[in-house]
Amino acid sequence: MVNITADMVKQLRERTGAGMMDCKKVLTETNGDMDKAVEELRKKGLASAAKKGDRQATEGAIQSYIHLGGRMGVLVEVNCETDFVASNEIFKELTKDIAMHIAAAAPQYVTRADVPADVVAKEKAILTEITINEGKPAAAAEKIVEGRLNKYFSQICLLEQPFVKNDKLTIEQLVNEKIATIGEKISIRRFVRYAVGEGMEKKVENLAEVVQAEIDKRK
Repeated sequence: MVNITADMVKQLRERTGAGMMDCKKVLTETNGDMDKAVEELRKKGLASAAKKGDRQATEGAIQSYIHLGGRMGVLVEVNCETDFVASNEIFKELTKDIAMHIAAAAPQYVTRADVPADVVAKEKAILTEITINEGKPAAAAEKIVEGRLNKYFSQICLLEQPFVKNDKLTIEQLVNEKIATIGEKISIRRFVRYAVGEGMEKKVENLAEVVQAEIDKRK
């Protein structure tokens, strides 16, 4: 049986951001195997991520991302429960990834709950008209509209968008993975995204596509 030292606990805590007692317990369970301990903490975190939903996350960081020689900028506030986690490298990397994703994917809202009711109603009316004009059976039309509305949310809501660096994950799934690793509630509170000339009546480059190309180079 390996003797679990304070240094081992500290090392695991620095890698995962998990609590001291949790680190010591999992190191004991894995007989001091650091990689297995990280994996076990990750599994336990995923299982309990939903339970962390009611916990308060009032610490965190505001991450910035400036691209294209100052022509595009993002500010995003990502919250966690403790200042210890806010300074953790895993958390810092997450905030950077989220800021870069916002630059590339140009979401309009954090969650679908943030989308104003009148915007949803207008989009639903448009999708309903499109579906009816396609001659879809009335019995199936409602489900088709619901599916198309879900796709609409996945395009404009940050948490539902596929992560630009790994489209097999949504941003929400990415955040949940980090919750599993770190062991604290993490939430994206708000963001702003600016692009020079955006919304003005002049010909501009598709900046989102340019940022995406830059991200693809870094993969």
